[in-house]
Amino acid sequence: MKIPVETLQQCWFICGPTASGKTSLGIELARQLDGEILSLDSMAIYRQMDIGTAKPSAEEQAQVPHHLIDLIEPHEEFSTAEYVKLAADTVDDILGRGKTPLFVGGTGLYLRSLLRGIFDGPPADWEYRHALEAEAATQDANWLHEQLTKVDPPTAARLHPNDSRRLIRALEIHHLTGEPASAQHAEEILPPELRPRNVFWLAAEREWLYDRINRRVDVMLEAGWLDEVDRLLQANEPLSRTASQALGYRELIDWREGRIETFEETKELICRRTRQFAKRQMTWCRNLVECRALPLPQENLAEQLMSGWRPD
Repeated sequence: MKIPVETLQQCWFICGPTASGKTSLGIELARQLDGEILSLDSMAIYRQMDIGTAKPSAEEQAQVPHHLIDLIEPHEEFSTAEYVKLAADTVDDILGRGKTPLFVGGTGLYLRSLLRGIFDGPPADWEYRHALEAEAATQDANWLHEQLTKVDPPTAARLHPNDSRRLIRALEIHHLTGEPASAQHAEEILPPELRPRNVFWLAAEREWLYDRINRRVDVMLEAGWLDEVDRLLQANEPLSRTASQALGYRELIDWREGRIETFEETKELICRRTRQFAKRQMTWCRNLVECRALPLPQENLAEQLMSGWRPD
């Protein structure tokens, strides 16, 4: 699936690492653009997962319309293809009402899929996926990667051996179509003159960002993050694999279930893994040629963007 070029050119995009201030910048920019915000966050799609995902608060969502938040329950699954389709429909609705679509979030895969399109492969075969997950749990760590190497070497070479979600999807495509994903998926990067101009990422200075991450973990825990995790664990339906592996939730679940000894160790692990995650997010954005870097920290960023300032 691919969003039309002329539609992309009417959208704005703000991506970047966690804790870099995307939410506040997005709200201020949306006000000035007469826009509406579309979440660019693969964890904000889950209901009941509010604190640990840093989902915009009810007060923040009341300031400007927000979309693509609270789409599914924590026990359900949701694909990138489903996200792109829903995003395309939402953008059409926003443009039809004379407003400006503004994507805000930190999921680089979502951003790349919006800008370049996504292979519209066969629908998910959840029975096959669960069978692969169950088999992988009994095998060596590299088993999924080895299975993919047998049927789709180019895709296997591109994917990390620990990226089980994408390894399973590639195996699923081969299982359902009889052809490797590498033979079917051709990602198209638009030429410079056709790319949307307003695609930005927040290039945060490392120590500034890491300090914000550490302080935000404290704020989240004080706001009741552990209580949120307890409610999820007590729900009738178990968390989906994706939801249970969400950053911070996984560590708190491990502590609750005795796999981590102390709460202080849990908190430090959340901070460290969040810093590592932020570094990966910046790498994603840096490697997208469509993105322009906005150095942080700096003041009045929304006003500068609206005045026509653009980074080199």
